[in-house]
Amino acid sequence: MDSFQIATLARERQPSLTFSHFTVAEAQKARDFHASFPIYQPTPLTALPNLAQALGVGDIRVKDESFRFGLNAFKVLGGSYAMGRYIAQTLGEDISALPAARILSPEIKKKLGDVTFVTATDGNHGRGVAWTAHQLGQHSVVYMPKGSAPERLHNIQAEGAQASITDLNYDGAVRLANRQAQEKGWVMVQDTAWEGYTHIPQWIMQGYTTMGYEIVRQLEAEGAPPPTHLFLQAGVGSMAGAMAGFFSSYYGEQRPFITIVEPNKANCLFRTAQADDGTLHFVTGDMDTIMAGLACGEPCTIAWEVLRQCADAFISCPDYAAADGMRILAAPRKGDAPIVSGESGAATLGCAANILLRESLRDLKQALHLEETSRLLFISTEGDTDQDNYRKVVWGGKYSKV
Repeated sequence: MDSFQIATLARERQPSLTFSHFTVAEAQKARDFHASFPIYQPTPLTALPNLAQALGVGDIRVKDESFRFGLNAFKVLGGSYAMGRYIAQTLGEDISALPAARILSPEIKKKLGDVTFVTATDGNHGRGVAWTAHQLGQHSVVYMPKGSAPERLHNIQAEGAQASITDLNYDGAVRLANRQAQEKGWVMVQDTAWEGYTHIPQWIMQGYTTMGYEIVRQLEAEGAPPPTHLFLQAGVGSMAGAMAGFFSSYYGEQRPFITIVEPNKANCLFRTAQADDGTLHFVTGDMDTIMAGLACGEPCTIAWEVLRQCADAFISCPDYAAADGMRILAAPRKGDAPIVSGESGAATLGCAANILLRESLRDLKQALHLEETSRLLFISTEGDTDQDNYRKVVWGGKYSKV
């Protein structure tokens, strides 16, 4: 499959939506927990005015998560907050009273005892869980799907986790991690929700809103207007759902037009929106896409409940769109700062650039209401987490359409 496809839901766009789990108050609570780690710094929100001019829009901003906690990806925000919330719940305390330093205190360690956190990951989420477990003096076990990059495995192991690459796809690795958690009394930290497993996925999503909180504060500090368009990449949809819910709640009637972007080979949200029949639609098989962080076949139920209300469009795109995005961000336009963005991180900008530049995709441009005055916001969710592949794409032209 080598095409761009769009799906929308048969409903009227609501002028204003508020999601109680993704309000500014909840986002600030998550940000405050993250800020309790000594390494915390807000990640850059980079303006690319010359690229915006080249693409024929009014403004482009990219939130660069390659700087997050020195881990080269945003995922640690979700896992760490969920682990903090789990510890707080176990101790009968509020997360606001449990900064990282207190969790490490002898008092809390004595009350809590030893905890093993387990998860499945293509790399970034597992590294975040492993890093947080190490920071909080606990243990972690990480299962990775077949085809995972050895570099990502080694990065997770370097954080002290017991980690391995399985012979399963992503969703199979999730089921393996869940079985191990049930059999061994471990704590499952996964952003995929199912019946009976909703609290931790919800906390993970709330953890991601630290990005949204930082973005709106950064825009306001610059005196910049809110974005008119928000592009969000999706695997199971948790980050997309969290950001869509937060920006819808924060901006109200000024909320941006929200577009969800997925790879053709792992487009479960697109398929669910396309069918629009009240049922979640899965993708099975290997899902061998360049966008490893988005290679998920089963939507998060909590995320879908948010996205079905506030996402305006769902795009399924080919792998070369992500590669285009990586190359564009690495060398945007003279005068713009380069951004090192990995395959999943650059998927949204690469998708949008193709839609804006290619005459054959004019219908998609019109459907997304992209105009000369549009202000586009992207989140580069990862840096070069697979450095070998990054060089092959950006330096060597791998996955080029021409």
